[in-house]
Amino acid sequence: MTGTAAEQTLASVEAHLAEILGVVRPLPPAELALADADGLVLARDVTASQPLPSFDNSAMDGYAVRVADVASASEQDPVALPVVAEVAAGDTGTYALAAGTAIRITTGAMLPHGTEAVVPVEWTDGGTASVAIRRRPDPGHAVRVAGEDAKAGEVLVPSGTRLRPMHIAVAAAAGRGTVLVRPRPRVVVLSTGSELAEPGEPIVPGRIWDSNSFMLAAAAREAGCLADRQAIVPDNPRQVLPAIEDQLARADLLITTGGVSMGGEHDVVKAALQQLGTIRFRKVAMQPGMPQGFGTIAPAAAAGPGAGPVPIFTLPGNPVSAYVSFQVFARPAIGALQADDRLGLPTVRAELAGPLRSPPGKRSFLRGVLDRPRGRVTPLTGQGSHQVATLGRANALIVVPEPVVQMAEGETAEVLVLP
Repeated sequence: MTGTAAEQTLASVEAHLAEILGVVRPLPPAELALADADGLVLARDVTASQPLPSFDNSAMDGYAVRVADVASASEQDPVALPVVAEVAAGDTGTYALAAGTAIRITTGAMLPHGTEAVVPVEWTDGGTASVAIRRRPDPGHAVRVAGEDAKAGEVLVPSGTRLRPMHIAVAAAAGRGTVLVRPRPRVVVLSTGSELAEPGEPIVPGRIWDSNSFMLAAAAREAGCLADRQAIVPDNPRQVLPAIEDQLARADLLITTGGVSMGGEHDVVKAALQQLGTIRFRKVAMQPGMPQGFGTIAPAAAAGPGAGPVPIFTLPGNPVSAYVSFQVFARPAIGALQADDRLGLPTVRAELAGPLRSPPGKRSFLRGVLDRPRGRVTPLTGQGSHQVATLGRANALIVVPEPVVQMAEGETAEVLVLP
């Protein structure tokens, strides 16, 4: 096939991603304990069932007073008041502050009725039977008023938020023991190839250690998934499909790597899945990662009546191709499973610290080292899709648009920031 004809068969990166996102549906939400919800996407607003704080309380250790009683207090002429009680945080008793007296109080303790201000202990002599107050507080000083943080019924954390530690704190402060969230997606990764061996095993010439499945499972965990890699599947079509089907009941998303080149008797994943009629194999105008496959597989009846089709990515076998394909296509799909369209890699603009080249008609994702403070990115040497050592030195992917065949040092490029 001529270069021109081949280019006409290429799908754009955007078209392939749009097709993926048009298929993937969010996982049904589940009510989970707050301790298990960190990093998950909230599926229902967290609201305040009562005001926060729910009662007036002290913001400091000190003394509850009436402002008029200490209006003349100064360093030179302290005001002395009898201390008639002490209220500690957690004390649920009822206290009233009479005129001309003070009540010792700790941070977070409920204010006695009649309190107009809290005098910090640092402004006093720290007395217990009586206290000498050396400074006049303004009304409301060191007082936390009920509802000043949030009113009853107020939305504290909106649906769609990916919960981080501060959101967990807010939900806990609102008294929520559980929250409705999208569960962590379960991802299963399989590598195919008779040339593959498990790391740690001895190899002979012609064999290589499997790195893809470990890499992709780690990338899925980095994206917030529960990920598991399966044993290597040899280049045997009769073994590939059963190996995939065995994982359907415990996967929300499947990823295979290898066996999807455009032609050849060893394209075992392509051969095995084509009979299902739900997987589309195509060439995408990108480098690395041109051969792509995506679709869904219906789980067996044993998976249960509520089980829906499982999305499957069939990624190329070269390590860099597989990694780039995961970040560009699978990572947004994982976000879609969680009803979160913000999981894609962040993009910045940076000045090139060296020249680079790219094939015409393809979008290149070139490994680079990004210096964010300086706004510069250095293209790495050794951009072959098999060169995994270079991938290990990269913290960014330099994006070269399809029409561009070269860029000079000093030009500004779009850069995807790797996690």
